[in-house]
Amino acid sequence: MADQKHLEEFMEFLSIPSVSALPDHKDDMRRAAAWLADRMKRAGIDGVEIIETKGHPVVFGRKEAPVANAPTVLIYGHYDTQPADPLNEWVSEPFKPEIRDGKIYARGSSDDKGGVFPAILAAEEVIGRGELTVNLEFLFEGEEEIGSPNLKELLIARKEDFKSDLVVSVDGGMYSVDTPSLTVGCRGLAAVQIEVTGPRTDIHSGQGGNIANPIQALAQILAGMKGPDGTILIEGFYEDVAEPSPMEKEAMATVPFDEEAVKDQAGVPALFGEPGYSPVERIWVRPTLDPNGIWGGFQGEGIKTIIPSKASCKITCRLVPHQEPDKICKLIEEHVKRNVPTGVTVTVKSFPGSSRPYVVPGDHPVLPVMTKVLRELYGKDPVVNRLGGTLPIARAFLDILGTYLVFFAMSSPDSGAHGPNEFFRVEEFDRLRTGLPKLWAELGKALK
Repeated sequence: MADQKHLEEFMEFLSIPSVSALPDHKDDMRRAAAWLADRMKRAGIDGVEIIETKGHPVVFGRKEAPVANAPTVLIYGHYDTQPADPLNEWVSEPFKPEIRDGKIYARGSSDDKGGVFPAILAAEEVIGRGELTVNLEFLFEGEEEIGSPNLKELLIARKEDFKSDLVVSVDGGMYSVDTPSLTVGCRGLAAVQIEVTGPRTDIHSGQGGNIANPIQALAQILAGMKGPDGTILIEGFYEDVAEPSPMEKEAMATVPFDEEAVKDQAGVPALFGEPGYSPVERIWVRPTLDPNGIWGGFQGEGIKTIIPSKASCKITCRLVPHQEPDKICKLIEEHVKRNVPTGVTVTVKSFPGSSRPYVVPGDHPVLPVMTKVLRELYGKDPVVNRLGGTLPIARAFLDILGTYLVFFAMSSPDSGAHGPNEFFRVEEFDRLRTGLPKLWAELGKALK
């Protein structure tokens, strides 16, 4: 069981509002990086440094094993968090952690400070006992929540420093609180912003009937991107999608999936998605297109009778093998330009931080090792799965360093990551802290 001292340290870490997306939190980001570097040094990790990037810093450190020819394992995670909005839906303040019913509530508790801090504790314990059988490297970034725009450049610039036999990500999660998962991949990511412009400035709505409304035009553009059944209608969007093999489909059909629980957790009356695929297939091996935000016109109380000058939206797509982010962004732009309503102009901008899909080969030698350790921790074999979301840097480690990344993170899907009332269970905290030394010990044998 986590002792009170460790929980208090964790809550201190969580209290730093390290929100990478908001400029107002730039100083908080540096404070979180400094806190992390100091705690790593106290854990006995050597060569700890705060590495500057064009954005938020990376915290790096290493510890050599006291054995000859030890393999090197790089531990990856991130100390930045999502914004806490909407604040009114939090039961307790997002950066004033509270423990309720065995759950630690705070922004970043699950994603990913609850991965990073137990990893440091695990290293501290193994180093203290003199039982380290792998060389450990630690790379904790501050920009994962904004797509890791600068980490790829850093990996290229300091390629020799980050060389390893395996990357273990403490960012991710398990299939459920009592069902482990062996995560063998994640979807990629592409993001665009569409801006529709009508009149030069907001004008009186008495001009309605003669002047096209950008909000209406934007709604028309968005409605044309997907059919009523959820099928994406952008020409060429599915062209490169790799269909799951019969064996993969059979394996996914055996995955325990509680539709009622998922609906209840999300608060929706029914699940929805591309026809012809199961819910599990839709979130693991099928691509998506989702508007994430939309704005335009008057947002205040009451009525303001105008035709707005502009309307905009942001769209992200989760991608699967063998889709390429640049191509998807281009297809979206071409679709929009073919369907511009009369009376408006439209621009489409692609965002940096895109990511290609990522899959670990089924015959990779580390997978049986992971299965063994997870079986020991949970008392049952893991479900083989993929992340519906994206870890942008997973593909970068492979493309730049030639090293595969595996996921070893204990948070559950109900943790509320990215939403209000995010939490990390104390038992998950303990399981990661005790599980990582077991994994390192097995990797010391398997990778040697």
